Amino acid sequence: MNTRNLEITVGAFVVLAVLAMVMLSLKVSNLASYGAAGNVYEIQAQFENIGGLKVRSPVSAGGVRVGKVADISYNNKQFTAVVTMQLEGAYQFPLDTSASILTAGLLGEQYVGLEPGGDEEYLVQGGEIELTQSALVLEQVIGQFLFSKAQETQGE
Repeated sequence: MNTRNLEITVGAFVVLAVLAMVMLSLKVSNLASYGAAGNVYEIQAQFENIGGLKVRSPVSAGGVRVGKVADISYNNKQFTAVVTMQLEGAYQFPLDTSASILTAGLLGEQYVGLEPGGDEEYLVQGGEIELTQSALVLEQVIGQFLFSKAQETQGE
């Protein structure tokens, strides 16, 4: 009888561990959406370079997740990347809000950071953020640094 209780306990522990792994994988992949999915509005922003930004990447303001990247496309007329973001309806941002593509940590995932402005009118469904700052691409920064050092050594 004692071994039966032990087997039931081990089985319950294995089931809980599997459920925890599923929840963790959904959270890490941004597939789990916690919150009201129906109360959202979409806005767009154009960037010269989005780096490694992906669909479902977080959109945050002041360190708080306020939405996610819904779509990424390319504007053939202005030669820019168009990022469509879904923001939760509970969060309102002024018309002069700026958007930047930031990196979580040195080599972490990229996300869109919003910096609210001071305008009295707010972004609404279909609105566009005019002030944007593209992603900082680490390879380009290293390349520029090495090029400048090579120019310094040739000038001597």
